[in-house]
Amino acid sequence: MSESLEQSFVKQLKDNQNIIHKICRLYTSGEDAHKDLFQEITIQLWKAFPKFRGDSKFSTWAYRVALNTAITLYRKSTRSIATVDYESKSFFISQEDYNSEEEEQIKLLYQAVHQLNDIEKALVFMYLEDKDYTEISETLGITEVNARVKMNRIKGKLKKILNP
Repeated sequence: MSESLEQSFVKQLKDNQNIIHKICRLYTSGEDAHKDLFQEITIQLWKAFPKFRGDSKFSTWAYRVALNTAITLYRKSTRSIATVDYESKSFFISQEDYNSEEEEQIKLLYQAVHQLNDIEKALVFMYLEDKDYTEISETLGITEVNARVKMNRIKGKLKKILNP
């Protein structure tokens, strides 16, 4: 690969690394697993980057590669997914903005989302990232109508989990 292609990749990765970290948080339950998945996603992005044509935004393309990598590894994994160690995730909220009720709600939401299947997790993640249904459908490879229907069903599922 040319040096300019490498520099372009590094810049795009740096600008969009939060996307990857958020996906890693959804599909892993510990710091080591998070780092491993982040590394695997980065490798897959790097391998696929020469084929990135720019038909979509880099972030949309990165979502697709990252989610596909996470889902593939999640499906291959024979171990059960443990709950996230929220104490290690204290960087979500800065100390001066700390709200124990809000943190508890975030914990409950993450616990509920962890009970969803891999595609449902991806859809919820993108929805919470304020992605529109067009981008969600492009990223997940489903129709926009299907994305809306699935999201409505997921909302109902989460309500049942959070309010038994």
